[in-house]
Amino acid sequence: MEDIIKEEEIDGIVGTILADYKGEKNIDNTDIFSKPDKKEVRDIIHNLFRIVFPGYYKDKNYKIYNLKNSLAVTIEDIFYHLNKQVMLALDFCMFRGVMTEDERKAESYRICREFFNKLPFVRECVETDLLAAFDGDPAAGCLEEIILAYPGLYAGTVYRIAHELYLLNVPVLPRLMTEYAHSQTGIDIHPGASIDKYFFIDHGTGIVIGETAVIGQNVKIYQGVTLGALSTRGGQKLSGKKRHPTIKDNVTIYAGASILGGDTVIGENSVIGGNTFITSSIPADTRVSIKNPEMEIKTNDNRRKHEELRQSDEWYYMI
Repeated sequence: MEDIIKEEEIDGIVGTILADYKGEKNIDNTDIFSKPDKKEVRDIIHNLFRIVFPGYYKDKNYKIYNLKNSLAVTIEDIFYHLNKQVMLALDFCMFRGVMTEDERKAESYRICREFFNKLPFVRECVETDLLAAFDGDPAAGCLEEIILAYPGLYAGTVYRIAHELYLLNVPVLPRLMTEYAHSQTGIDIHPGASIDKYFFIDHGTGIVIGETAVIGQNVKIYQGVTLGALSTRGGQKLSGKKRHPTIKDNVTIYAGASILGGDTVIGENSVIGGNTFITSSIPADTRVSIKNPEMEIKTNDNRRKHEELRQSDEWYYMI
């Protein structure tokens, strides 16, 4: 293999690629120190989990005799790294050229101070989500199992952390956080969504919750649910407008349901059946389901059999 490689050809290839970095494309920026670091943001998430769940995500490399002292060191360390990333985000995105370096330093410090003061509220919301998961899932053996194993609680916790930064107008970082949770769990929650307490995601894979979605208390969502926009053809013209639905208190949304549109409101105590497609508001205390489809079975001897799906033992057997 070494005999095949020709130094002049490699030099030519390198020269061709380097010559393409003319600064004419948005992707040409090669300054790696001027923008937020994705790995450091992920480390911040992991360390924030040590604050939210102090007995579950601690660093076991150290022997700890005084939990208060350990948490104090952790909090100071996270504050330092988050402050650094927020400052980079302010310089990197919408505030570029608007703030001086001293102004960015002061603003990033203010943001971090307010964010850390909101962590008790974040923990309060996570506690309610934990209780909702335990109350809503008969498969949950104990609270500890949910904390350690449930992707819904993980994604929801990352969302609640990122949402507070989103409310403080921090660019980029909240989305990096929730997209990391998305990559780990398959649950895509935009940090701009507004989600009240006692929120339970069951199973979770394939859930999408858009930026302007509003979700009330005690809402339960199963896998494959989309709370999305009717259309995004308007592109940036739609930015800041209500594009995603509102889900009122005590609503259950079963697997595969799609609820679309900023004017769509699902009323209190409603149940949205699996695989439904909703683009208009549903009154309170309503059950929504699709008509039972017809299934066709073609046997090996080419005979055809038609069965109408029913909620019966026979139906379950057929599936």
